[in-house]
Amino acid sequence: MPDTVNAQDHVKPFVYETLTTKALHFSISEIQSRMQTLKPLALDLEYTRTMMGFLLFNGRPDTIGMIGLGGGSLAKFCHANLPQARIDVVEINPHVIALRDMFHVPPDDARFAVRRGDGADYVRSVPHPLDVLMVDGYDTEGIPPALCSQRFYDDTRGSLQADGLLVANLHMGHCDYMLHIGRIRRAFDDHVLIVGDRNCGNCIVFACNGQRLQHYRPSPQRRPRHFDLAAWRELAPNLAQVAAEFEKTTSERTMEAVRTGR
Repeated sequence: MPDTVNAQDHVKPFVYETLTTKALHFSISEIQSRMQTLKPLALDLEYTRTMMGFLLFNGRPDTIGMIGLGGGSLAKFCHANLPQARIDVVEINPHVIALRDMFHVPPDDARFAVRRGDGADYVRSVPHPLDVLMVDGYDTEGIPPALCSQRFYDDTRGSLQADGLLVANLHMGHCDYMLHIGRIRRAFDDHVLIVGDRNCGNCIVFACNGQRLQHYRPSPQRRPRHFDLAAWRELAPNLAQVAAEFEKTTSERTMEAVRTGR
């Protein structure tokens, strides 16, 4: 991917440390990422654990793309617990990438790479179709327009395998929140599940390029092979929330179909 961005075009983040945590900030009022010092692989922020809800629909992805590195929480977690997956992370801000060692982001190797580039360019030219694409690309102004346009979501669908999943972190307080949701619904023919965060204004959107969401049946979840037991237990409440939201959404859609005769 060509390097078309300059370092001076991007805000330099800072790291705020306490006795137990290390956090990445663009401003002191908003946390971009947070790591527990004694548990650097743990997902400390609630919304990141909810994003891992894709495991309900695909517990063994072979290819994972990520737009937005931040402190590398999701990248580290997937690298540690999904050893079969090839993981590509795209981050546009070189100052963020420069902090990767401070947040224990693993070095690049045959199955893991952090590259500097534009996420909108990435989804138009992925090197291989993705099983899962996780979009959590924020800057000082919020979600960049290029990462929430109709073209971006259309290109996102095109970057996925036949039953691939988009997992996007949106903020419900954004003035264009419903516009962004509408764009995702159009791009994915309304094969969409929306799960609100219980502790803040985030919502996680799961969208499927195919019928995987429709074929899912909530049931007791089995821990994927090689997945750390403690990490799986930490995810359990969030997986249960995603499953419950799926059942609720499915029931509402069934009732609406009966009401309208469709």
